[in-house]
Formats: sequence, structure tokens, C-alpha cells
Amino acid sequence: METISIPVENPENLNLVIGQTHFIKSAEDLYEAFVGAAPSMKFGVAFCEASGPCLVRVEGNDDSLKNLAAKNAMNIGAGHSFIAFMKEGFPLNVLNAIKNVPEVCNIFAATANPIDVVVAENERGRGIIGVVDGERSKGIETEEDVKERKKFLRKMGYKL
Repeated sequence: METISIPVENPENLNLVIGQTHFIKSAEDLYEAFVGAAPSMKFGVAFCEASGPCLVRVEGNDDSLKNLAAKNAMNIGAGHSFIAFMKEGFPLNVLNAIKNVPEVCNIFAATANPIDVVVAENERGRGIIGVVDGERSKGIETEEDVKERKKFLRKMGYKL
């Protein structure tokens, strides 16, 4: 078995979600989860089949995001994995809806950071082991950092 680190191509630093699911209708169900949770969000989602023709299935409401998702899914190439890119919204707008899709097994990441997908590959195929999300920690926050974090969250409307 070989372990490979695959960088996700994300030239616009878009928000994305990477996960694992288990059924051919996952692409359609993920589409419905996005539309139901955030109707005005632009998105593209790609799902890697793990049997049969082993195609990358693609859904979404924005062609550029669908193409970006398809390209990254093909690069990752891990059976039953999915990747979704989004604009005009954030993962927190859709994450619970995605988790509630019956065939979704796992969420590996929801981020806009640079990210690498760590996969294991053997003669049968590939599987996601995990992700490297963003950069390594540089220190522990100070009291001033706490104040800035809380100020930022209130400015964004996430806290009162």
C-alpha cells in the first residue's frame, strides 16, 4: 500500500466540503441538501463511484464549480468520496443538511484553507485516510487574541 498526499486545487480559496458516502444517488441527494439548506448558494459537487463504471458523478447549479469539483474528485480518485465547492455561502449553512443525507458516512473537512487529501492506494483502488487542513499551529492565543476573535465573530453576525 502507498500513501499519497493530493493537494486540492482551489485557485479562488473557495469554501469546500470533503466527505465519504456510499451510494450512486449520493450526487443527487447532496444536490438536494444544498438547495434545501441554502437556496441562493452557488455550488458544485462531485462523487466518486466505487463500483460498476467507477465514474465521477457531478451535480450543482454553477458550471465552474461543478468543473472544479469534478477535476478534484478525479485527482483524489477515492471510491465513495465526494467534494463540493461553494460560493455565496459557507459550509456552516449546509453542513447539517449534508450530514443528514442518509448515505453520508463521514465528513473529513469543511474549509476554505489550503488542503491536502491523504489517501491510501493499493491494487484495488484508493481510500481517504484524512486531510491536512491549513497550516500548523503557531502558538496559543493570548487574552488580546481572545478579544479579537470574539470581536470578529460579532462583526460577522455569528455571536451577539
